[in-house]
Amino acid sequence: MDDRIASGSEALAAHIALPPGAEADAPGVVLCHGFPIGPLDARRSAGTFPELIDRIANDIGYPALTFTFRGCGNSSGDFSLQGWMDDLRAAIAHIRRVANAKRVIVVGTNTGGSLAICAAADDPHVRAAALLSPRADFDDWADHPRRFLEHARQIGAIRTPGFPASVDEWARAFRRFRPEVAAQRFAPRPMIVLHGDDDESVPVSDARRIATAHGSPEMSVLRGAGHRLRHDPRAVAVLLGWLERVRDE
Repeated sequence: MDDRIASGSEALAAHIALPPGAEADAPGVVLCHGFPIGPLDARRSAGTFPELIDRIANDIGYPALTFTFRGCGNSSGDFSLQGWMDDLRAAIAHIRRVANAKRVIVVGTNTGGSLAICAAADDPHVRAAALLSPRADFDDWADHPRRFLEHARQIGAIRTPGFPASVDEWARAFRRFRPEVAAQRFAPRPMIVLHGDDDESVPVSDARRIATAHGSPEMSVLRGAGHRLRHDPRAVAVLLGWLERVRDE
């Protein structure tokens, strides 16, 4: 069903699936998308994610939620990395509340995966994390913040004239959140990292850095797979199998 999540002053479009007869102690799942590649992605971010959420709920029996970050889809607001972290934390709190879930599993693709491990590292309610094509850091954005700001405007992830009020403050978050360091703090909780060996946007070395920092993850590098692992049936099958296995972690 469609839902809305309050994140500060923003309203995030969300889709939630609550399976009938779910086990009382079933963990809730939060699925988050990555940074849009182009204008079409900014408007349609996570457009296919509700289908996956419904499958997770129906096939595995988890209460599950996906949403669009501020600046994307039908959510209000403008992109900032700090804002996206606030949105993810709000989504985690939302699934815990509506599903009475004591444990949460976060699943993220691309930038969403990188932020997922950052949020998970500092939240004891997050018991497992799945990262698909994650970035190990945001240093390339931090090195050229004004260029990246203009890109975010061009693709429609920033819509408000004059946003942000301070470019320097907006850009500080690019070095504030360190997925590689967060993975080390998250250990030894269960983590899986999936990456395509033909990813044209994020090198597989980023996934290996995160995996090495954690120390004992599951990791799968998919031969011939590109950046959008959500659309690779092999990746989805691996993810669903892992979700089954970590039910009682």
